[in-house]
Amino acid sequence: MAHDGSSYDAGKETNELPGFGAEGIELLEEKPQYEGFYRVRRCTFRHRLFNGGWSGEVVREIVRRDPVAGVLPYDPKADAVVLISQVRIPSYLVGGPAWPLEVVAGICDKDETLEELAHRELEEEAGLTASRMKEIAGYFPSPGGSTERVTLFVAQVDSRSAGGKFGLDHEHEDIMAKVYSCREIWQRMDSGGIDNAMTLIALQWLRLNHEALRQEWARPL
Repeated sequence: MAHDGSSYDAGKETNELPGFGAEGIELLEEKPQYEGFYRVRRCTFRHRLFNGGWSGEVVREIVRRDPVAGVLPYDPKADAVVLISQVRIPSYLVGGPAWPLEVVAGICDKDETLEELAHRELEEEAGLTASRMKEIAGYFPSPGGSTERVTLFVAQVDSRSAGGKFGLDHEHEDIMAKVYSCREIWQRMDSGGIDNAMTLIALQWLRLNHEALRQEWARPL
């Protein structure tokens, strides 16, 4: 699997405007600016204009990020989800929650599929094993600034012994997992208590597909 943000299948492109797909961009240069946890590139390009012709040269700094998998652990018997909390400095800096409620997630930095990554992160961040895994959505969280693409999954888990502290010490992870009833989570969503996109999208999908998923996963494997 490519780890430069280019693993997205262009065959899934949904732009319905003829001529405004990949053929509407001419990338002239992509120059490294910073190499760290984030990889910043300075891109020079031209693009087609809606009124005809092409633009002049445009320069943008973008963040190159590897694909991400997020997974929402759901126990259909208990009708509960498992969410995690870990320190988030960017959120804190602008007055947001320093330890927000989140789904399990990780960056694809190994030779593995996104579903394999979801299973691995579920074990590392929440100590859980999925008996079923279902892909629910894929999206670009910041298409104007980053190559990151998120693929979301929902996982069937047994929440009876879930909860506790997890994470990898060598990655400076300090993660707390906790079980929440779906009723409590719906209330938190309605009151604005969950405000990060990945978690909101996953929980909203579960809320919309709640009864159908419970019935589907009530059937034996």
